[in-house]
Amino acid sequence: MRTLIVSDLHLGQRGGVDVLRRPEPLARLLNALDGVDRLVLLGDAFELPAWSTRPAAAVAEHTLRAIGRRLGPGRTVVVVPGNHDARLVRSWALTRGTSLGIADDVELGATPGLSMLASWLAPAQVRCSYPGFWVSDRIWATHGHYLDRHLIPETAFGLRRSAIMPRLGHRGPPDDGRGAAIEYEWARRRSATHRRRADTRQGFAARLRERPLGTLLESATALARMRAIPQVLHLMTRPNLAPTTARLVDAQMRGAAMPAMAEVAQRLGVDADWIVFGHVHRLGPRDEPAWQPVADGPRLLNAGAWVFVPMLLNHVTPPHPYWPGGAVIVEPGAEPRAVALLDDMPREQLTGPVGVPGQRAGQPRQPQRSNAAVVAS
Repeated sequence: MRTLIVSDLHLGQRGGVDVLRRPEPLARLLNALDGVDRLVLLGDAFELPAWSTRPAAAVAEHTLRAIGRRLGPGRTVVVVPGNHDARLVRSWALTRGTSLGIADDVELGATPGLSMLASWLAPAQVRCSYPGFWVSDRIWATHGHYLDRHLIPETAFGLRRSAIMPRLGHRGPPDDGRGAAIEYEWARRRSATHRRRADTRQGFAARLRERPLGTLLESATALARMRAIPQVLHLMTRPNLAPTTARLVDAQMRGAAMPAMAEVAQRLGVDADWIVFGHVHRLGPRDEPAWQPVADGPRLLNAGAWVFVPMLLNHVTPPHPYWPGGAVIVEPGAEPRAVALLDDMPREQLTGPVGVPGQRAGQPRQPQRSNAAVVAS
């Protein structure tokens, strides 16, 4: 079965950095579906935090309906939620408790959001699997947000924490992998609760005294995400800094995120030759040595992203590991490979103003905050 895997579409992202709201990139993805039997949406396909506004939901619905129509009733789309669309399965996963495995089928009626997404993807056949999905007997795919637990702060762009902070309490997965995945779900819930309480009960100075390194890193990440200081944003997005920023992000990904992903797989008891993940937005490997953080361990592939990040891409030209349009193709009898579907597409077709699908002519557009970059959280 020929499978196309795409990750981090971030449909409905504020600021319009999600390129599939534009006609040319969407047409390119739809054309790529013509030669495959199955599509895997490997997490962060939908920007659920932004769905409180009608334009964000309209963007997601428009794109998903186009994908469903192109696939038709004879082909399948597999939804594997990530952290930005975690609400699709969070309540279901917590209810599963220690029976949660590494690639469990989720009933499409498990949550209202998941049911709605399945209806948008019709008439294609829809499946949901979480926290991962077996593409084949030896290829396991997951969004990759569990790796955040091994970084500080708990974000895809963090530093390895295992040397300075305690690890998860689990010291070795059972033979079937069950019991390990739920620890990541519990840890994410505890971390989110702790951050909310800390924000309301403690000032910055108190948090800095308690956790100096973590507080500084978390604050820097928040500033980049929220655009709190225009001068910092301007400095980070200066065109001549983009290559340096990309190299720094890439070094972090190799030195921290990839080893953390390998550790997640080990803790979950994943027995695979290949692990496909997303989350860090870095397509690869392409024209470079295989990613194998652990000797004799599984090789890693990242499906990239479908967002245009000025902080990394100002005044650069493809091929570039953070250029939008990444995917992974899995074919029978061949090794999975990373491909770039938009490398020949100029930035003018990936950026710039765009109308909101479903908005009536003359209807005022709702104001939206724009982001300099999509930072996985």
